[in-house]
Amino acid sequence: MTLYSCCFILLLFTWNAAAYGPNQRAQKKGDIILGGLFPIHFGVAAKDQDLKSRPESVECIRYNFRGFRWLQAMIFAIEEINSSPTLLPNMTLGYRIFDTCNTVSKALEATLSFVAQNKIDSLNLDEFCNCSEHIPSTIAVVGATGSGISTAVANLLGLFYIPQVSYASSSRLLSNKNQFKSFLRTIPNDEHQATAMADIIEYFRWNWVGTIAADDDYGRPGIEKFREEAEERDICIDFSELISQYSDEEEIQQVVEVIQNSTARVIVVFSSGPDLEPLIKEIVRRNITGKIWLASEAWASSSLIAMPEFFRVIGSTIGFALKAGQIPGFREFLQKVHPKKSSNNGFAKEFWEETFNCYLPDGSKNSPASTSFRKGHEEGLGFGNGTSAFRPPCTGDENITSVETPYMDYTHLRISYNVYLAVYSIAHALQDIYTCIPGKGLFTNGSCADIKKVEAWQVLKHLRHLNFTNNMGEQVDFDEFGDLVGNYSIINWHLSPEDGSVVFEEVGHYNVYAKKGERLFINENKILWSGFSKEVPFSNCSRDCLPGTRKGIIEGEPTCCFECVDCPDGEYSDETDASACDKCPEDYWSNENHTSCIPKQIEFLAWTEPFGIALTLFAVLGIFLTSFVLGVFTKFRNTPIVKATNRELSYLLLFSLLCCFSSSLFFIGEPQNWTCRLRQPAFGISFVLCISCILVKTNRVLLVFEAKIPTSLHRKWWGLNLQFLLVFLCTFVQIVICVIWLYTAPPSSYRNHELEDEIIFITCHEGSLMALGFLIGYTCLLAAICFFFAFKSRKLPENFNEAKFITFSMLIFFIVWISFIPAYASTYGKFVSAVEVIAILAASFGLLACIFFNKVYIILFKPSRNTIEEVRCSTAAHAFKVAARATLRRSNVSRKRSNSLGGSTGSTPSSSISSKSNHEDPFPLPASAERQRQQQQRGCKQKVSFGSGTVTLSLSFEEPQKNAMANRNAKHRNSLEGQNSDDSLMRHRALLPLQ
Repeated sequence: MTLYSCCFILLLFTWNAAAYGPNQRAQKKGDIILGGLFPIHFGVAAKDQDLKSRPESVECIRYNFRGFRWLQAMIFAIEEINSSPTLLPNMTLGYRIFDTCNTVSKALEATLSFVAQNKIDSLNLDEFCNCSEHIPSTIAVVGATGSGISTAVANLLGLFYIPQVSYASSSRLLSNKNQFKSFLRTIPNDEHQATAMADIIEYFRWNWVGTIAADDDYGRPGIEKFREEAEERDICIDFSELISQYSDEEEIQQVVEVIQNSTARVIVVFSSGPDLEPLIKEIVRRNITGKIWLASEAWASSSLIAMPEFFRVIGSTIGFALKAGQIPGFREFLQKVHPKKSSNNGFAKEFWEETFNCYLPDGSKNSPASTSFRKGHEEGLGFGNGTSAFRPPCTGDENITSVETPYMDYTHLRISYNVYLAVYSIAHALQDIYTCIPGKGLFTNGSCADIKKVEAWQVLKHLRHLNFTNNMGEQVDFDEFGDLVGNYSIINWHLSPEDGSVVFEEVGHYNVYAKKGERLFINENKILWSGFSKEVPFSNCSRDCLPGTRKGIIEGEPTCCFECVDCPDGEYSDETDASACDKCPEDYWSNENHTSCIPKQIEFLAWTEPFGIALTLFAVLGIFLTSFVLGVFTKFRNTPIVKATNRELSYLLLFSLLCCFSSSLFFIGEPQNWTCRLRQPAFGISFVLCISCILVKTNRVLLVFEAKIPTSLHRKWWGLNLQFLLVFLCTFVQIVICVIWLYTAPPSSYRNHELEDEIIFITCHEGSLMALGFLIGYTCLLAAICFFFAFKSRKLPENFNEAKFITFSMLIFFIVWISFIPAYASTYGKFVSAVEVIAILAASFGLLACIFFNKVYIILFKPSRNTIEEVRCSTAAHAFKVAARATLRRSNVSRKRSNSLGGSTGSTPSSSISSKSNHEDPFPLPASAERQRQQQQRGCKQKVSFGSGTVTLSLSFEEPQKNAMANRNAKHRNSLEGQNSDDSLMRHRALLPLQ
């Protein structure tokens, strides 16, 4: 059975080796063999296998100069290690390198040769198989390029735990160690690249893009990660298409139609160069320009796409490139390549022929290289540089530096450096095995592997724990997923002004180690859009919403397609494309454009505004007039008019009016807590004091003129002390109301934001409207009582009390405060204070004018009326009215009684008062007595109307020393007058304040 297994494996290996002849591999013997997989060709020729004969291996076409340079990087690294005295001394590394032709099938063919040789070694069949030349096992493989190819290779190598170190496969799926146990790589995975693409789109404020991905294990996971990142950044995807280098023409046409009809200008492409090439050619044929291409690392610097004839279509490409490395001596090594000097490199011959567009004769005119070219050219593949169907022979003396090919582009060594790093990683793992000290190894009981009999799984173990410093001084260690974390350079495609070729200008970088938000750096000044423009293209579904607006959702459209809606009042947006408007702080309001918040207008009844100035002037005028009246009354305090008006109460009344006018000033200016707590009590107490004085004064006079003959008790009861006591008691009630108010619910300054949006009204919060109602209500109650007494005493002597004017002033007071209630309830803001100030001033002016202006006028302009006689005359006239009315009432009663008894006529009472009716004088006086009275007395005449007649009343007043005699004569002359009339005269005389 073992013999059969040996024969089967030998047959398998022999078949595989036959498929890869001497011209299709690079091989060198050594103590330890490293495998290599590189894309020396871009693809294979399409061939229909009808199985009518034995299937032949497909033929590789379209030479890849960059792939050959990568292969050279592996060979250069191995030779550099072999010549190193410190790294793996006394050990020689060999290699077996195959061409994958950028296809899975070719890669698996090469991988089978690695696995087959390892399997032979593991079976230890030397005693059965007489092998003259032993080929050591492949302990590690460097490759492959594409993620799809590496996925297939990793599945196969993982079965035998053969370590695979890829230099270009970046698919994030390969980080799954459960599936790909032996896979490692020296290139960052696409996790960071997809995030970086989304960051670039966000940086340029694009939100409407299309995506294209290769239909393999590289494109699909990469674009899926990009979608996740785009969704987090509110980036919308207009279309998403899959492509392949093996897609038929119809599929390519459909994708191009989608691109042409899309409004998205930015296209994100996760693909390799060979997969993207057919699509780009069709786009160039249709001349679809104006698109911005965001390239993944796999094609950002691909020589298949970065061609001058494609530049008008893809000139706006921004792509990612790996960080370039430095390989000392590599440039000279590349220049030394020659078919005759590179006996171990079977790909050198074809490279020479493709570079110089010739063929090297080797005794067979139909060499694989020349045959491939002829077939490819005849089929229109166009991978050669010649223009004829056949190449001329090569001389061998051609100069490699005279021809510009991607092979000699060593300015930015990215993938080449990753290959170099991959080889050194394996070498350092072997060095760790070589220098391992027993007891400190990585295997069971700290054992070490034998470097001379090292196996692949042992190398894999040391690779997972690798840690060394590369030639650039950077630390190299694989993480738990077998990845190296690296940074990206951001490149922009420019057209060289020298030779018209496409050059890759580095315009920024992406640092995966930095904090989120600080990883991306772009120098916009270096970017050329479409090869010449500096203006950033627009790629949004909707135009930007300017500051002051927000994005509004359009039903049925993606979130990136929106309409711009103005921010409502009180909200703002100070950035472009705001998703929502921000609410202004409480003391701020949005400006006219809603782009910022401005402080709200502060409004109160200010001293400086016209309205405040006017009210202040009126209040000052009231204070001045009141002070003037008080000064007049003080100066003329001993005159009859001042005495007759109850001088002391008048002083107190004037003082209360001063307080009323002054209290109005507390309502003007910015309300503070202390002014708010002072103004209402000051107003309420001042007015109550004022009304109390008027009430006591009016009530006293009314009682005087209606009371009977006063006694000493009456004089004491109605004295000055009682008057002040009554004023104090009335005012004290208001003071108690104010104290309770201030203690339970004190007013305070209040910033009202609710009345108007753009204005803050600084007002006084009264604390308790009920307390304010009690304050005003009590004032109005006293005013109503005062009005009642004033109205009742309206017919008293006018010069003495002026009850009519007090009645009128009370009417003004009621009109003002009744009007105040609806006005106060219907206004707001500063006008609340203004209304109350107007009410206070109007009521105060009404009281001042009605009560005092007439007296001041008499004192200043009619001094003749400011005499004792005038006052007494007015008082006596009132007494006569009362007496006469009483006499007439008794006379009418007597006549009615006489008529009822038999028609007898009663006598009419006589008097010394001279009166005259319409026809006769019922009270004649002797002529001599009249003349004597006029000579000796000063008198006055008053006309009194009552009943149906008019009576002229003449009263005389002697000098003070003759008052007793005059009184006796008057009493004798009035002996016929009724008892009620006598009593009336006596009580008025008894309480007259002028005595």
